[in-house]
Amino acid sequence: MFSLEGMTALVTGASGGIGSEIARALALQGARLALSGSNGEKLRAFREQLNEEIGGDHVEITCDLSNSESVEELIPATIDTLGKLDILVNNAGITRDNLAMRMKDEEWDQVMKINLESTFRLIRAAARPMMKAKFGRIVTITSVVGTTGNPGQMNYAAAKAGITGMTKSFAQEVASRGITANCVAPGFIRTPMTDVLPDAQKEALNGRIPMGRMGEGGDIGAAVAYLSSKEAGYVTGQTLHVNGGMAMLG
Repeated sequence: MFSLEGMTALVTGASGGIGSEIARALALQGARLALSGSNGEKLRAFREQLNEEIGGDHVEITCDLSNSESVEELIPATIDTLGKLDILVNNAGITRDNLAMRMKDEEWDQVMKINLESTFRLIRAAARPMMKAKFGRIVTITSVVGTTGNPGQMNYAAAKAGITGMTKSFAQEVASRGITANCVAPGFIRTPMTDVLPDAQKEALNGRIPMGRMGEGGDIGAAVAYLSSKEAGYVTGQTLHVNGGMAMLG
């Protein structure tokens, strides 16, 4: 069940904490991956590690998501390398946190460019080959704050909320063509960034989660693997919240 054998996938932000676990989950189910990110050296090291740990013939494609021309070239480069594209996982994103009164224009613009605009460009580019194949799975990583909001993250929350609306609209446009588009919204997930937080801050965060702990990257990877599968073919335009009950959203 949920086998991805014979399928290909592009994962952006693939060498990061959550991105690498998404890549592992897809590779474990048999997908061949194009791993994308802005740090070529880090990406290459992860690809070699993935090939060694799990096997397969995965590739890396460096892409700067703040550069529109580079973004437009990513889907064609993936298809040229893998032969086709079955699954697109928009995982890459940045934060530029600040209170609204202090937020600089560039902090707003950078988050919108990478988190929202690049996602639109990649979905648009993937649509045509997926429609021709009459099959496709698009999964975009949003965030619980796209629904709840969060002080100091007006730009990030707006971008993530925008992705949700964009995904719902696209899902309606392509549903009859065998393509699904969904979101996975993580809550607090344990990553190298959260590992360095003071214990008191970790305890405060865990206190907001009914399960009493942060999630793992593998929790997000499992959700993405399900939504990427053929078995999830009747699920589209949805957001799967993975947050340990921190926000119980309908």
